Amino acid sequence: MGKIRIMFFAYSLLFTIFLSFSYAGITKESPLSIGQTLSSSNGVYELGFFSPVNSQNLYVGIWLKGIIPQVVVWVANREKPVTNSTAKLYVSSNGSLLLLTGKHGVVWSTGEVSATNGSRAELTDNGNLVVIDDVSGRPLWESFQHLGDTMLPFSTLMYNSTGEKRVLTSWKSKNDPSPGEFMVQVSPQVPSQLYIMRGSKPYWRSGPWAKTRFTGIPLMDDSYSSPFSLQQDANGSTSFRFLETKAKSSRIMITSEGLLKIYRPNVTDRELDFEADGPCERYDVCGSFGFCVASVPPTCKCFKGFVPKSKEEWKRGNWTNGCKRRTELHCQVNSTVKDANGFSPVPNIRIPDFYEFETFLDAEGCQKSCLYNCSCLAFAYVNGIGCLMWNQDLIDTMQLSPGGEILSIRLARSELEGNERTKIITASIVSLSLFVIIASVAFGFWRYKVKHNAFRSKVLVSQDAWSNDLKAQDFPGLNFFEINTIQTATNNFSLTNKLGQGGFGPVYKGVLQDGSEIAVKRLSSSSGQGKEEFMNEIVLISKLQHRNLVRILGCCIEGEEKLLIYEFMMNKSLETFLFDSRKKLEIDWSKRFDIIQGIARGIHYLHRDSQLKVIHRDLKVSNILLDEKMNPKISDFGLARLYQGTEYQDKTRRVVGTLGYMAPEYAWTGMFSEKSDIYSFGVLLLEIISGERISRFSNGEEGKNLIAYAWESWCGTGGVGLLDQDLADSCHPVEVERCVQIGLLCVQHQPADRPNTLELLSMLTTTSPDLPLPKQPTFVVYTREDVSPSRRLITINEITQSVIIGR
Repeated sequence: MGKIRIMFFAYSLLFTIFLSFSYAGITKESPLSIGQTLSSSNGVYELGFFSPVNSQNLYVGIWLKGIIPQVVVWVANREKPVTNSTAKLYVSSNGSLLLLTGKHGVVWSTGEVSATNGSRAELTDNGNLVVIDDVSGRPLWESFQHLGDTMLPFSTLMYNSTGEKRVLTSWKSKNDPSPGEFMVQVSPQVPSQLYIMRGSKPYWRSGPWAKTRFTGIPLMDDSYSSPFSLQQDANGSTSFRFLETKAKSSRIMITSEGLLKIYRPNVTDRELDFEADGPCERYDVCGSFGFCVASVPPTCKCFKGFVPKSKEEWKRGNWTNGCKRRTELHCQVNSTVKDANGFSPVPNIRIPDFYEFETFLDAEGCQKSCLYNCSCLAFAYVNGIGCLMWNQDLIDTMQLSPGGEILSIRLARSELEGNERTKIITASIVSLSLFVIIASVAFGFWRYKVKHNAFRSKVLVSQDAWSNDLKAQDFPGLNFFEINTIQTATNNFSLTNKLGQGGFGPVYKGVLQDGSEIAVKRLSSSSGQGKEEFMNEIVLISKLQHRNLVRILGCCIEGEEKLLIYEFMMNKSLETFLFDSRKKLEIDWSKRFDIIQGIARGIHYLHRDSQLKVIHRDLKVSNILLDEKMNPKISDFGLARLYQGTEYQDKTRRVVGTLGYMAPEYAWTGMFSEKSDIYSFGVLLLEIISGERISRFSNGEEGKNLIAYAWESWCGTGGVGLLDQDLADSCHPVEVERCVQIGLLCVQHQPADRPNTLELLSMLTTTSPDLPLPKQPTFVVYTREDVSPSRRLITINEITQSVIIGR
């Protein structure tokens, strides 16, 4: 028993010594050298020297411990990197924290402080680097008062009455922590709001603070659990604090591109809670009295009663000049003001900038106060704030859905009710129109009687031409539905049942009488596709059966209706998840790798294992559907072609498909083969890894496209840098690098250099290191100075292809 006690005491002593070593502070006698780190006691944060990717410079910084790639949350010597391996961080006798090198002396310091007799630097559990006086125990300096690009829990942004500010400042680039051009600050307005400034100009704003939320951020509705606190005093001093305590790695950061990101992790992984992004989020994109609608593409509109200042510029998409009143206000402070003007309420609005807060007014008093004030142009009564008024042009306004506030805009009474002259003219036009319509109907009825029989014959012949090609005995297992069944299932093709819109036409969700869910493709009369594509899809999918191909259940051809009925995919398309800032987190790297392999198996089946050898010709993210278990299924075979044997090459005069996914030989000459699908798969693979669209990606001043950027990443870091950084925690770097290399092999310029599906599956499902080395892709974007005229013709930014039919 005695020996056990002695051993227990010895182990306890060693453990205590180890802890004290691991969590020791920095002092004059015990500086921090390169290769050493100082951890917070809870193991969440770590302080030490680091080098950004592709940089030889050394910085003293704080990062999230154990996360790869490294997430740096604070940098000391942002503008003064060191390269000397003798650099050390230590505390001087007067309590200053100093970064020294043998060659340059003091590179960075915290400035002068006053310590009584010795001090030390410690890293707290909140990630705050604090210099503490040994005698009094008071903090002499702390990193939370000198923020970088990241705000951690219990840190504060502030603005006081003397003009002193505490702000976030972006990095210059992803690899350069020196101060960039974007800054996050709180405003002295009452109530305050957050601004992202680009230099001296506003770039984004949050809308005013309403007790627990910023009114201009749709995510922050009444159900939002706010991790923030904002306090203001009568002098205009403002303090915005991040209070999150549950999650260890919560943070707010401003990126080098000017995006404000809020990370609030859930139990299992990092979660992006909010990201200020999108064209409508930018400050004042629509000018005075205009508001931005977050459609695709985004557009600007004038408020009711306003028209564009320059119709020509407005039509070109240049909205910065804004709008002007159609009818000027006539306002006098007397009893007639109420009769002269009124208000037009506009719902779901991120309220404009430059508001003024009116105290002690309820909703009714707010309206009356604005009405009887000739300089008041609009008002809003906001829950959690009260009455806000505007005495100048309304700028930086956006329509939110859902969310937002009701903005009431002052208009002349004639704009609200319409004048009598307009009503008389309108009535006259309507009467005349009715007379013309009645006469036209009478004449048309007579013409109809003459042509009806001939027209009916044509319709029946057309209908028979389609139906004769579809015989039930030729398609065992394919159901021929009646139109009434499909109309009932889709609630008569209700908009609420609409799932999306493709080149073929709209797609609707339906529920059959037995409760089974279906997806219905409805051939649009305006579609560029017709009988060939419709028949192609029925013939091919009905005879192809594989777990990674979408399954067709039947069709319906009746009158003008041409419908295809498929199994319903609960999770819609891969596109729905991949390019959505929140949904993309639902498919971590492991799931993405499964999806990549599933698509490859589906292509292999089409090319080699099915009874019909098929080239798809339109592989892209929107044509990869996901079932309830997130298994991928290739869809949309309207453009597919059959072939015989294992090698096939053909040429078409009608190049169809989607730009960006087309192989070069197909886009330029119309030649297509198995290797055309392999090229499309390569693009798809790079999109899945990066989370970026091939059609929208542009990197650097040269505007490198996704393929060029992937090549650069593979040459520089093996490809792991291409991965969507929000997936960093869930990935296996070797697996990612292998997939990037496979993607580059698939997008080789020469078809012979691309793998076939058998080789592709082998590369994806084995861990053999012997992969072929890809050549530099042709679609790399070169600078004009470096490229000869003949070479320029094959860069992506120089393509002019008028015969391509987009999907």
